[in-house]
Amino acid sequence: MGRSGFAEKMREASGRPAPSGTPTDFRRMNRGAWTGPKTHAGLPTPAISMLLVLDVGNTNTVLGVFASGPKARPAGSPAAEAELPRYELLVANWRVATVATQTVDEYGVLFRNLFAMDNLEAKGIDGIVISSVVPPLDSTLAQVCERYFGAKPLFIEPGVKTGMPVHYDNPAEVGADRIVNSVAAFEKYGGPCIIVDFGTATTFDCVSAKAEYLGGVISPGLGISADALFERTARLPRVDIRKPSRVIGSNTVGSLQSGLYYGYLGLVDGILELLTSELGRETRVIATGGLASLIGTGSKHIKQVDEFLTLEGLRIIWERNVTVKPLREAVPATSKASPANKLRSR
Repeated sequence: MGRSGFAEKMREASGRPAPSGTPTDFRRMNRGAWTGPKTHAGLPTPAISMLLVLDVGNTNTVLGVFASGPKARPAGSPAAEAELPRYELLVANWRVATVATQTVDEYGVLFRNLFAMDNLEAKGIDGIVISSVVPPLDSTLAQVCERYFGAKPLFIEPGVKTGMPVHYDNPAEVGADRIVNSVAAFEKYGGPCIIVDFGTATTFDCVSAKAEYLGGVISPGLGISADALFERTARLPRVDIRKPSRVIGSNTVGSLQSGLYYGYLGLVDGILELLTSELGRETRVIATGGLASLIGTGSKHIKQVDEFLTLEGLRIIWERNVTVKPLREAVPATSKASPANKLRSR
């Protein structure tokens, strides 16, 4: 969808006319120049709100920006007069290397440059939610969010409302990304379901028909499996991981690619065969992660490849933890409430 088409869709969703004299690209709109409808208090209706989500993995960090116009609460609700945004449109996403040694300012400059590349403004971010499996980076990213975006982030951790009971011997051991994926998969596809996340490690997470996280399987990722092979052999070259044109390789590169691709495909389908026999044949299998499209399209069990499943899960959990959305334009800076103050689960 083009930028002008996206802006038109956003105006239709919010019921607003295009602001006079401003560009149609919402990312270039002057947030303080809105001349349209007023709120119930007579204050300007806020411009489109944006949510920044970060999925911090061992190898890569994926960032996404969701945008939305405000949606009114149902009539008769305790806060019917308030407006709560629904972040339903992913307008930008990036994948960068996870570098534990980078400083707050190095990450801040990187993130701000990504925003500038897509004509997004950091001041348009009204909330930030982070899923991280790299604890040493948590404090660094928290400072980045506060210094460069002016918002305290919500970290996915014990105590955050997810709407999904975790049936694990020690729930604190479950990676945040696994819970996020499970929440998103059940919300979008129902249960029972299995989520296969192709990352540094490949995880298989099982969710029951009652939206319960049951546990799963963790196996070495395809990338690190290939790295181990190349590093432990003297004459085998490092090759691009892709599906070969035929199983029987006629040279060293073709033989390696065939072994990596079909060997890993056999691992994935073998595990899924056992998991679906326990959960039931009606179980839906969803793949996500960096190599999901490569392996998922060849699997006999994976029926859905969802590239942005983790980002969607972060958005869903954010909305389950936010009760009232602050209005940046309507509330003076001295009394503006931080979104993070209302995030923790009770």
